[in-house]
Amino acid sequence: MNLCVNCKEDTTFLTSKDSSTEAYMGENIFKYVLSTIEEVGLKNVVQVVTDNASNNMVVAKMLKVKMPSIFWSSCATHTINLMLEGIGKIPKFKNTLEDFTIFIYAHHTTLALMRAFTRKRDIVRPRITRFASIF
Repeated sequence: MNLCVNCKEDTTFLTSKDSSTEAYMGENIFKYVLSTIEEVGLKNVVQVVTDNASNNMVVAKMLKVKMPSIFWSSCATHTINLMLEGIGKIPKFKNTLEDFTIFIYAHHTTLALMRAFTRKRDIVRPRITRFASIF
């Protein structure tokens, strides 16, 4: 698990914890987040942002009870990615996206044109970031 701090100057890595030997449950995540908040100082924390996984929803509820002055919100990137994933599963959109992708990659002229405008990036490969959408 990684925790970062965001302030007006920048976003910076703060701490990480190897949780591979323990269950990735809300209670364990909460203890880690809580200890970090206490280390940083409650007066210095305004908001906690996580993805939308159910274990993080448990953390949000626990945080609201223990520290009601801190806001919790879900990651906008993760939320948008989940929305796009859902849209991409709708048959009408799924078929269109598949046909579009096949068309681009089956025609060398179209593929060359796409790569010229996307700095040689492919459209069917996920990006480096965890929540990058292939939509």
